Amino acid sequence: QLQLVESGGGLVQPGGSLRLSCAASGFTLNAYAIGWFRQAPGKEREGVSYISNRGGSTYYADSVKGRFTISRDNAKNTVYLQMNSLKPEDTAVYYCAARVLFRSGWTNEDAYKYWGQGTQVTVSS
Repeated sequence: QLQLVESGGGLVQPGGSLRLSCAASGFTLNAYAIGWFRQAPGKEREGVSYISNRGGSTYYADSVKGRFTISRDNAKNTVYLQMNSLKPEDTAVYYCAARVLFRSGWTNEDAYKYWGQGTQVTVSS
């Protein structure tokens, strides 16, 4: 069964850091570009960051540029999202997904086929 599993979420104070992990089971992650998305309560899901299958290209939403860093360790079949200087507005459920279509931009959810179940990130004092 092809599956992505996110982990690393939790409660953190403003200005703090968290590292999210996206691990693959049932398939080799290095065959896929991976996107991180998030959905805050009452809001639509939005693209946060993206990394190509070999890690040579990365993209970020303007709201997280300079604070978040995406990386991957294909030997460990895992993609990471390092989140620093967290703000209350970063509170959301974070999802990772494997991209299978390349006709549209990286933020287009329809381009992704395999999704994890999500991990909650809460930034609050």
